[in-house]
This record gives sequence, structure tokens and C-alpha cells, in this order.
Amino acid sequence: MKIFETKSAPNPRRVRIFMAEKGLLDKAEFVQVDIEKGENLTPEYVARNPMKKVPVMELDDGTCIAETMAICRYFEEAYPDTPKLLGETPVEKALVEQWLRWLEFYFFMPTGMCFQHTTGYFKDRMTPIKEWGEECGKGVEKFMHFLDKHLEGNEYICCDRFTAADINAFTTIAFARVVNIRIKPEQANLQAWYDRIKARPSAQV
Repeated sequence: MKIFETKSAPNPRRVRIFMAEKGLLDKAEFVQVDIEKGENLTPEYVARNPMKKVPVMELDDGTCIAETMAICRYFEEAYPDTPKLLGETPVEKALVEQWLRWLEFYFFMPTGMCFQHTTGYFKDRMTPIKEWGEECGKGVEKFMHFLDKHLEGNEYICCDRFTAADINAFTTIAFARVVNIRIKPEQANLQAWYDRIKARPSAQV
């Protein structure tokens, strides 16, 4: 199978860390797509993913699966003997899903909007609204404060162990640096958690 990605982008990194934690990096060929040059807008790429985003996975039979968590779900189900990152029990699965939703809506998406609307990176294909980007950045900082409070006495985001929720939170914080949003000195719980995740071998892929 092939995974079409942009290695510097946060969503592909989420998939790579997920696969690394499950020991599956060798299961796919990673094909780089230059989104700055618009390689994701070509007819060939759009045929794989009409949403024109990275990553997208192409299976050996030609089936294409887009969206980060859909790709992660494939690996979770296709390789049941690898570590469960989306939950073991019904309660764990529900809690992981809850956190994935929170992280997506209140953390990752605002970070992405802050990036797109304040940097002008995609100004050739969208109309940036700087004020909106700045407002999203404020929401990101607010959620980081929430995470810091939540992590007091907790080693991981949920389920008392490493899950996809930790992956998504970690990659979002790393991505937020491009818009100059960082963990504040007083957010000791969040910093300690971040350092723990960063020390994992999977965080180096």
C-alpha cells in the first residue's frame, strides 16, 4: 500500500506516529506530496482524494482512504494483535473517541485556522482573514490551559495509558509552534506530559 503525505504537515505525522506505535511503518510506502506547490490539486491526486488533503492511503486493490483517523482506524482493525490505540473496552473506546473529538474541534482545527489565516501560506487558493486566525489562536491557548489542568495527576490524556488522544494532542502542540503558540512556563503539567510523549521513539518519525 501507499500513503501519500507531506512529511512536515501535522496530519501525516499523526498517522506515522500511530503506525510507529503499532510497529507498522514497514507496511506502507510513503510518497511525498508538495502541497505548497499544489501537487495535491492535480487530477491524479484529486482522483484519490476529492478533498485534496493529505494524507491519503491507497491499498493494493486501489481502494483509497482519506482522513487521518480513518487511516488510523484501518490499521487498528487490520492489525488486531498490535497495541490498541483507540481503546480496548467499550468505555475506553468511548473515552478515546470523546477526546479525539474535543482535540479535533477545539484544538487542532483552531490551530490550523490560525496557521492558514495569519501566515498566508495558502493565499493563492483561499482568502485569509487575519482577525479570524488571531481569534482561533486565542482558542488554542485557552484549550492548552484546559489540558494543563486536566493533566494534573494524569500521566496521559485518558485511559491511564498512551492512546491516539496523546498522539493528536502532541502533534497539535508541535504544530502550534509555527504560529508562535507554545506551552507557557506556568503550564508545568502540560510541559511534563509533552516531554514524556516527545521521549517516545515514535515521536521521532
